[in-house]
Amino acid sequence: MKKILFICVMTLAIVSCKDNTTPKTISVDTQTKTVTKETSKEDLAANYNKAEFKIDGMTCAVGCAKRIESKLAAMEGVKSATVDFEQKLAKVEYNDAKVDFEALTNQVAKVPGEYKVSDMKNVEAFTK
Repeated sequence: MKKILFICVMTLAIVSCKDNTTPKTISVDTQTKTVTKETSKEDLAANYNKAEFKIDGMTCAVGCAKRIESKLAAMEGVKSATVDFEQKLAKVEYNDAKVDFEALTNQVAKVPGEYKVSDMKNVEAFTK
């Protein structure tokens, strides 16, 4: 009986200690893409400003940055929005009659997470 128990324990130890798992490689696209909406005739006559601002508190490009980017791009009066995770920089082209700095800041605040907007400014052209 002891021999059978010993053989069972050894078999269990040998089988459970095998490490046949191979590490999985996961590729994640971290390239920034500009989200652009179609423009109506009313939008063509609008005065568009370009704003850049820092967003602190982002921890990943796929979750945080893309979520903030999509929320900004979905706003009424926003023509395009891009969030660069590496630079922690948001670039938004918006209709100044419909959107202001406070609305952009509030939209970022609505995204789940602890994000802080700083250094918001209008620019003639976006930085590269």
